[in-house]
Amino acid sequence: MSAAHATSTPPPIRLALVDDSELVRLGLRTLLEDAPGIRLVGEAGTAEAALTLCARERPDVVLLDIRLPDGNGIEVCRRLRQQLPATRVIFLTSAGDGQTVDTAIRAGAHGYLLKEVDGRGLVDAVRAVAAGRSILDPAITASVLQRARGDDPPATSRPALDTLSGQERRVLTLVAQGRTNKEAAVELGLSEKTVKNYLSTAFSKLHVSRRAEAAAIFVSGRPPSAG
Repeated sequence: MSAAHATSTPPPIRLALVDDSELVRLGLRTLLEDAPGIRLVGEAGTAEAALTLCARERPDVVLLDIRLPDGNGIEVCRRLRQQLPATRVIFLTSAGDGQTVDTAIRAGAHGYLLKEVDGRGLVDAVRAVAAGRSILDPAITASVLQRARGDDPPATSRPALDTLSGQERRVLTLVAQGRTNKEAAVELGLSEKTVKNYLSTAFSKLHVSRRAEAAAIFVSGRPPSAG
């Protein structure tokens, strides 16, 4: 393999914007158009337009608002995950309550950010999710850290969350912050295999199969729902 091929630039992240506010879309477009390695492939202001855009462009990542004039982003996310499983979804919204976060992650989202996020944080989140990570907003992660310090979770969460060991809680805290298994291992002084084992056990206890689902349950304090 030649040096030119070995150092070839990866293809840009194909990004779509979905928000009902033209002003918000303009701000996002202005910010993201100049971000290296990211290419905007379109934008939409309604649920219907979002599904049409994504079916046509097949973006790598979609920045999606919860509230849309002809529906909601949760249902758009569900349909995107069914129709375009390779497309990853980040919610960018002003709704930060635990129940909404939980519902969004269960719909298949890979990231959840509040609109107060700064430009650098947003760009980093797009890159992280495109690379296969799951991201929660730092403001939401604060409640994860509170649990990790040993504060009592809501009573409704105890049947699931009380079964987690202290180390499993610490691993889930880092997962909610977007750390990879390798990064969590370094921070906790464990092997990557050990971190993977802790995650596997935590997933089993919480009855989930995805990192984002486990983090959302841990953040929101809501037990897994049936179905």
